[in-house]
Amino acid sequence: MNHELAELIAKQPLDAAALDRFLLAHDVPLVDREGVTFLFRGTADAVFLRLFIAGLPAAQPLERVAGSDLWLLRFELPPGSRFEYKFEVVRGASNEWITDPMNPNKAADPFGANSVCQGFGYLPPEWSLPDAAARAGSFDEFALDSRHLGRRHARLYLPARFRRNRRYPLLVLHDGTDYVRYAQLKSVLDNLIHRLEIPPLIAVLTDSPDRLHEYVGFDAHADFLVEDLLPAVAGRVPLDGDPATRCAMGASLGGVASLHAAWRHPGTFGRLLLQSGSFAFTDIGENKRGPVFEPVVRFMNAFRAGPGRPAERIYVSCGIYESLIYENRSLVPLLQKQRLQVRYEEARDGHNWQNWRDRLRAGLTYLFPGPLWMVYE
Repeated sequence: MNHELAELIAKQPLDAAALDRFLLAHDVPLVDREGVTFLFRGTADAVFLRLFIAGLPAAQPLERVAGSDLWLLRFELPPGSRFEYKFEVVRGASNEWITDPMNPNKAADPFGANSVCQGFGYLPPEWSLPDAAARAGSFDEFALDSRHLGRRHARLYLPARFRRNRRYPLLVLHDGTDYVRYAQLKSVLDNLIHRLEIPPLIAVLTDSPDRLHEYVGFDAHADFLVEDLLPAVAGRVPLDGDPATRCAMGASLGGVASLHAAWRHPGTFGRLLLQSGSFAFTDIGENKRGPVFEPVVRFMNAFRAGPGRPAERIYVSCGIYESLIYENRSLVPLLQKQRLQVRYEEARDGHNWQNWRDRLRAGLTYLFPGPLWMVYE
């Protein structure tokens, strides 16, 4: 624990004015090389840290400092870690989950916002932040009538200096809108292209109105990608015709949808970028993830029995603080056994959009190395 805070607490009664000065001078939670100390101030019957780290209790109680409204919890945390959390505050019959009032670091996702704990040494990657020096790409929205899924809408990311007399690699993103909103996708692409770390490329951003149905190994969705979406994009912008320049990408169930499309249509995608894929299987063990995952299990069991060659070059990442780490670790040797080029990366993070943002540079430069990287190969 912070020595200054320990000295304040040791003096009874607690000096509220001195505590106020301490909190104004320090970022909360308090982070050091060995761990982190969470603080909460307020009247309550109980306060719990609700943290999203697989393997740890989901609710950990804070202890109230005697004679004060200060609550605290200390635990060890490896350097470089990052995770998201909330406080559960209990007052009588009331039970409320809130973000940390003293922590300005927040992360948004489709379900709301969480507070962010940035462990010792963690910094948001500078290449994910808007850079005034990087020329900005643009978005072009369009609609298409799918033979498999009906009317759909998508967006194209066009790189700065886009020219119709060039041919471009293509990145197909599941949950594309969420990648833009929560993973800073546009800034990442603008910056990496500007810095010559990846070549200028076109990305098509697709979303599903029912991803729990379409992203779980659904054949019609895979056929939509290959037979409807890809031709529609090719009719709008100039693409390189080599499958090695096409990549399907997604996180969580989006990773399942990407792998399934490439497996169902071999030779279509030469590259795959899979982030924290929900690759549940039961050829060993049983499905404990519920009925929603039954279609995923059927697909993954079939894939594990006959993986084939869904893509020649694959990047896989997962957070060690998420429950899917076992499934993602299990996928890698299966792919390697097919003599595919695979790069696997683990991070001290959970199942969230900022984890997936932080891995984009490693994944994209592995799959689409730009002129700068060629200097070092």
